[in-house]
Amino acid sequence: MPHFFITTNDKNADIITISDKENFHHIARVMRAKIGETLLLIDENQTQYKVLIENISQNTITTKVVESKKSNHTLGLQLYLVQSVLKTDAQNFVIQKATELGVKGIIPITSDNCVIKASVIDSKIDKWQKIANEAVKQCERTDFPKITDRTTLKDFLQSNDFDIKIACVERGENMPLKACLHSLKIDKNTKIAVIIGPEGGFSAAEFELLHKDDSIYKVSLGKLILRAETAVISALSNVIYELEND
Repeated sequence: MPHFFITTNDKNADIITISDKENFHHIARVMRAKIGETLLLIDENQTQYKVLIENISQNTITTKVVESKKSNHTLGLQLYLVQSVLKTDAQNFVIQKATELGVKGIIPITSDNCVIKASVIDSKIDKWQKIANEAVKQCERTDFPKITDRTTLKDFLQSNDFDIKIACVERGENMPLKACLHSLKIDKNTKIAVIIGPEGGFSAAEFELLHKDDSIYKVSLGKLILRAETAVISALSNVIYELEND
């Protein structure tokens, strides 16, 4: 069941009133929810409420809290995806699945083999944010990932915003991702960036750029050459499995 974000201002004792236009439309018009049905709501303090619908008016939905608890549906890592933008359907898929896996942010980059023009990428940021926000509701996350403005691979590599940068490189003799992750020392505040290239992979110049920088971990995802969207899921899933503490 998808959940919907509210604020503590919407709550009065055990009554929560939903007046946000987007939430109201989704619940009343898209889901066609009825009086007596159950909803899941979550506030800015990550408290989740199971509520019963008591009334649906023209603009608001009145609900009664039947259960509340602190939600733990958030990733315990500061994990970010840095990804060369793919064609429309594949990119939408990547945004959705990376959000479901819990990344804190997605940084779209252009690279030499990127097939999407920079101007098109810029026009898609808002749409990708909406896709991420919908995925948040579906997987019951308590936080929203940020889709940042476009940058280039070169500019990203020169930034100092991350403690650890891991580039998934499909060619050459590179350290297996698992071995790399086992060598890392992290805590809950360690910011980790996972870098994934485009459909055609990184160019020779970009390989050289990556290998010149000893601060970047160059890793392999295995013996097979993966599609870019598959590489995203594989890399993020393995990082979470190896590094997230229960």
